[in-house]
Amino acid sequence: MGKLGLVVVAVVAACLFAAGRASSDPVWSGQCGIAAQQTVWGEYGWPALLPILARPGTLLAVTQQSGVSDYAADARARGASTYAFDLKMNATVGTPNAPADSATIDPATATMYQKAVVRTGGCGTPLIVENELFGAATPTPWTTSTAQYRANVLSLLQDLAARGAHPVLLINRTPYLGSSDAVSWWLAVAKVADVVREVYLPATSVWPMGPVLGNRFLRQSFRNAVTPLLSIGIPPSRLGIMLSFLSEKGIGGRNGLRPASAWFQVVKWDALSAKEVASELRLGSVFSWGWQEWNREEVDPTKPKAACVWLWARTRSLCNAPRMLGKGFDDSLTAGQIRLAKGTICQAPGIDALGARAVGSLQTLTGDRNAALSSLFERNVEVAEQPVSRHALLAAEREVIADSFHGSRNAYVAALRAAHATVGTARGVLTDELRRARLELERYAPKPTAAEVAAFYSAYPDLLVRLVRVSPSAPWVAGGKRGLAIDEAAPQRLFALPAGRKAHVATLLGTFAVRPLGPAQPLGSLPLSAVRPAIVAALRGFERAQAFERWTIARQNVVLNRTTCLHDQLPQPAAIDLTEYLPFLRIQ
Repeated sequence: MGKLGLVVVAVVAACLFAAGRASSDPVWSGQCGIAAQQTVWGEYGWPALLPILARPGTLLAVTQQSGVSDYAADARARGASTYAFDLKMNATVGTPNAPADSATIDPATATMYQKAVVRTGGCGTPLIVENELFGAATPTPWTTSTAQYRANVLSLLQDLAARGAHPVLLINRTPYLGSSDAVSWWLAVAKVADVVREVYLPATSVWPMGPVLGNRFLRQSFRNAVTPLLSIGIPPSRLGIMLSFLSEKGIGGRNGLRPASAWFQVVKWDALSAKEVASELRLGSVFSWGWQEWNREEVDPTKPKAACVWLWARTRSLCNAPRMLGKGFDDSLTAGQIRLAKGTICQAPGIDALGARAVGSLQTLTGDRNAALSSLFERNVEVAEQPVSRHALLAAEREVIADSFHGSRNAYVAALRAAHATVGTARGVLTDELRRARLELERYAPKPTAAEVAAFYSAYPDLLVRLVRVSPSAPWVAGGKRGLAIDEAAPQRLFALPAGRKAHVATLLGTFAVRPLGPAQPLGSLPLSAVRPAIVAALRGFERAQAFERWTIARQNVVLNRTTCLHDQLPQPAAIDLTEYLPFLRIQ
């Protein structure tokens, strides 16, 4: 794969960069008992889980619940902070098909604000989560009723903010941002409220992936959830994600996963992955949902333990999950996580790590970071399969200097400098070429059919062929030691040698003693029966090259499943020929 063939989308990376430069604590941290912090974590709790979830450092949602005298006060008595959660925003604003009368919004907002003040212990600047926007993905132009509904939602958020509250709007779909009208609406929302994207992933899908792929999937899902909103300029401190820990099937969360030990691991991965992405993007909030037990399906005896794991994985002092779950609990906080040494970009068991310095050096040559990253990844995967001796490398370097620069090392170094490369870079490329040639030779190539041989003969009548004797046996000579060799499959120098005189021809597979036994002549000038063995040898060589590309990409994909990279910016498996950038390094 060449430099023009490698295309990797980098939208998320650009948003990561932008997020890192424009960040601050959410406007509501440091208020109503909530500690000032970059990312605030909030839970939708339940009375039965107060002993687990309510403690200094946690933030719990409180709603009016039957049979509970003062749930909010009980939570605060245990040290937690509290926030208001409006479960049915549609009761105030209506729906896209049946929007509420706009005149009713302000009175409803006043009532909602007063309840929130009470539920947060008398705080005049309460956090209020609004559940949830209907039709976030609806494209413009909006119908009259949808436009009224959106105006109602914006009015609700603006009124709450004007009264001193800090509203948060939940959305369960990727928002439509394909028009200036849509973008303007979202930017207006972000001026007065936070936007939190619900990312409800079923544990039954995550667990089978294992720790590396499972955590990578979670992190990428969380990033992808907020990237569209970051891309239109909403500050990361105004954005958050909400995760589900519901038990019943079909709506994310546990989704019926068995055994419980597997569920606890996914909960741990959820917390660690959310923590990683929140830190990378500098998100304002992470919320959890699903601890409630308001129907039979949600009465789950594992919830207290799962809630403890959720708290412990993000801040170990909040709950002692290893003690609660016992010796059977896998308490690793590193498996599947991005834990890289300084200067390392990617690492995987069994291959050398990819370092920032090496990627940067090769990027100087390619002009493209993705191409450099993929090329180094390919190199490190293949090195584990086929080492190349320094003796072979230096011999290849001498051949390049002798053949392309008339023996002048100074001219060689000058050519490298002009191509933005160093001697070290060139040696890496030469080593790649030597390794590839040997790996190609190991690939299986079936004998071509009679029709394929005839098609080649008809298509390339002007290709040169030459009868040669070679030692040792060469794969590009029909018969191994004596036979016809075809241009493009055999070393080009072979066709310019004087007839009858032995010469030594250096190739990626070593140096061969070659004696031409006749002149070079067009393939079409000889009968098919005479050149058939040579065509078979050439076609098998071409097939080995293609088989190598298939093999290396497949092998890289296997290794990629065990690879951890900074921000999950992974190399794209490819077969990259770096001599496209340094053509004078090509040796046949």
